[in-house]
Amino acid sequence: MKRLLTLTLFACLMAKSTAQVSFGHAELLNDDWHFLLVDSAWNVSESPEMKNPDFDDSRWRRVTLPHDWSVELPMSPDKGSCQGYLPGGVAWYRKALSDESLGLRVESLGLRDESVGLSDKEKSFNKKYIYFEGVYNYSEVYLNGHLLGKRPSGFASFLYDLTPHLRSDGKNVLAVRVNHSAEADSRWYTGSGIYRNVWLVSAPEVHLAQWGTAYRLSSINSSKAVVDIDIETTDERTEKNSIQLKATVELTDANGNVVAKTQAAIGPQEKKTVRLTVRNPQRWTLDSPYLYTLTTRLSNGDQSVVKVGLRTLDFSPDKGFALNGKWMKVKGVCVHDDAGVLGTAVPDEVWRRRVRELKAIGVNALRMSHNPHAPALYNICDEEGMLVMDEASDEWEFPKRKWMKGWNQGRPGFEGTYTYFEEWIDRDVADMVRRDRCHPCVFLWSIGNEVDYPNDPYTHPVLDGDGQGFTQPMYGGYKPGQPDAMRIGVIAQRLAKIVKDIDPSRPTTGALAGVVMSNQTAYPQAVDVVGYNYTESRYDTDHKTYPQRVLYGSENRHDLAAWKAVTDRDFIFGQFLWTGIDYLGESGTWPARGSSAGLLDLAGQRKPIGWYRASLWSERPVCYLGTYRAQSQRSQRAQRSQRNQRAQPPHPYATDTWNYSSGDRVRVVCYTNANSARLFLNGQPIEATMQRDEGTNILYCDIDYQPGTLRCEADNGATYEIKTSGKPTAVRLTTDGRMHVFVEIVDEQGNLVKDADNMVTLFVQGGRLLGMENGNISNNAAPRRAPAYWPNQQLRVSGGRLVAYIQPIEGQSVTVRASAPYLQEGQINF
Repeated sequence: MKRLLTLTLFACLMAKSTAQVSFGHAELLNDDWHFLLVDSAWNVSESPEMKNPDFDDSRWRRVTLPHDWSVELPMSPDKGSCQGYLPGGVAWYRKALSDESLGLRVESLGLRDESVGLSDKEKSFNKKYIYFEGVYNYSEVYLNGHLLGKRPSGFASFLYDLTPHLRSDGKNVLAVRVNHSAEADSRWYTGSGIYRNVWLVSAPEVHLAQWGTAYRLSSINSSKAVVDIDIETTDERTEKNSIQLKATVELTDANGNVVAKTQAAIGPQEKKTVRLTVRNPQRWTLDSPYLYTLTTRLSNGDQSVVKVGLRTLDFSPDKGFALNGKWMKVKGVCVHDDAGVLGTAVPDEVWRRRVRELKAIGVNALRMSHNPHAPALYNICDEEGMLVMDEASDEWEFPKRKWMKGWNQGRPGFEGTYTYFEEWIDRDVADMVRRDRCHPCVFLWSIGNEVDYPNDPYTHPVLDGDGQGFTQPMYGGYKPGQPDAMRIGVIAQRLAKIVKDIDPSRPTTGALAGVVMSNQTAYPQAVDVVGYNYTESRYDTDHKTYPQRVLYGSENRHDLAAWKAVTDRDFIFGQFLWTGIDYLGESGTWPARGSSAGLLDLAGQRKPIGWYRASLWSERPVCYLGTYRAQSQRSQRAQRSQRNQRAQPPHPYATDTWNYSSGDRVRVVCYTNANSARLFLNGQPIEATMQRDEGTNILYCDIDYQPGTLRCEADNGATYEIKTSGKPTAVRLTTDGRMHVFVEIVDEQGNLVKDADNMVTLFVQGGRLLGMENGNISNNAAPRRAPAYWPNQQLRVSGGRLVAYIQPIEGQSVTVRASAPYLQEGQINF
């Protein structure tokens, strides 16, 4: 058993405070960017002068970051289904930097007495940096025409020093070229542009290192936690005279009370470790994610403010996984970066609502598929109590298949991120770990996803066998002309070492697709914990063959059998469903814009399959009622005789509707974690007893339809009811008071009309309408994310509802009015 004790710290993204670089004074730089999409079809040509400060960009469109240009553009069947039939391209962003932001000095930060004895220059925040959380992709960043750097990865966060190229005349212009012309370079939708936050960071010449604050937990029990904090400084002075700084390290509890404090002398380019002792420590748990605050302050005014979560991790090849000493099952889901109509430029509040809804279902872990995600999502998982499996990449040194005409349809393309793998992967992996290691939510580092897909591209003689044990397509047998699978083990050893050199406290892992082939390589031995994608059939065999291997399902189907493969085996510590949320890209044939594999739809609304999962995973009482037309007895007999099998079992996709025709025979299903449930129709108990299907754990019965109210009462106290709805009469609006406005079509009694598809127009005052999402995966007419100058948008509801995303304007109240032809308007203020 591997005992892993970890204290984790996370960067707190507070306005005018710290960003995520863990040094200096950071301010968001998201407003008032100028944007131009270079497109020959629109007669917009690219000029090398676009990087220069005097270039005239007055006619360019103004945008607010984060910004994803691809999702704003029309879908087209001649684009790749892998990217949701959306285009990429090349674009430029430009922004003039104000004298005010560049002239920030330390006096405005409220220096304490520790600065005594330092010169004005040593106390001055005269170093300026630009920090990008993510740009997709192949970014080039210029200041006043000077190239600051290039970063091909669209998922990496990176920082450049502005100081050497700043002008004193006030004409300082940032220019960013983004090249996503290889638009089918991913198996799923990535978006295009500066789709995450940008920060301007001011710091002294000697400052805390980027992502340099780290930790080691020496011991923890109910009365005391001993924590070693690593401090690292960076010296960017031109004259390296000797100076000595004082570092003050202070830990405060959730109420702001100081619980531990120490000081130490530190030089201008030095690493130092200090020790803190915390009395009666509060642990970070999934139910109570307690967070401390750690402030590391240098005597020249530089500081780092991070959140602290204390928890322990245990991994065992026989017992699975324990958090804080309690053995548990990981109930995980995979998630991609996008949010439907918003593309990959997803506001924090949208992610928070999604995380909370997943947690309400019973989910306790997210797998960041298949790349580092936006920093805010990790903060949210820290705060909400959600474990995270962080993942570096989906593709290594050779390309995978990218489907162009529908998932697994037609002829694939082979663009990809492999083009910069050898040059950049070491740094990309290291930056992921250094950036995210201070999050208590992160419990696994994944170095890759399905890089061992048989013959996509790696191959091995074992593929010439009988095919037993392979659960993924093999694309034929052994192909000597393709890359040798033994390379996978070599690369895995290299990447795992990079991770462990930075953070030995958490295990490394990989998500294996071709387990039988990978077992012939060093890949499984290179990582601490081995994930199996859709390969439950190998659990028992490989546990016996490799008794020291820690196993789990890193990507799994939604069926009960896949979950029972976890619950019936102590040595399998969990699974990650594909997926938690519907996502753009990896689409079916046109006009599908994405995948509908999620527990939540593109609008973040719980689907029937989400209710089904709650009945398996939630620790709270669950009861959901769904219906669909039942098979006639004749068709059931025909099915049994023709296929020699029982009648079709109940399924987990039944919608909660009660609108049928007179005489219809209706199958009623109940997704519940209760032992039994009873049905009532219009207040009267139904005589039919609900049976349990052993293959799905679903309660069900078939009854004759009567309009009215159908109610289910489970023996755990949970209830659910559905009503026959009438004709649409009105638009109803509700809100969470932050960003989401929920639009519903209702009848005269206020019942949701679930078969309504009315066109709804929204009018917004006091806020910016970012977009409208109805969750329909086949709705390629959904409006793209709205430019700031659009006063309204239109979209048809799906299932009688949609979600509008509205960004309030600071200092103004928001008024939203919704209209639909022949229906009573709705209005809401917040």
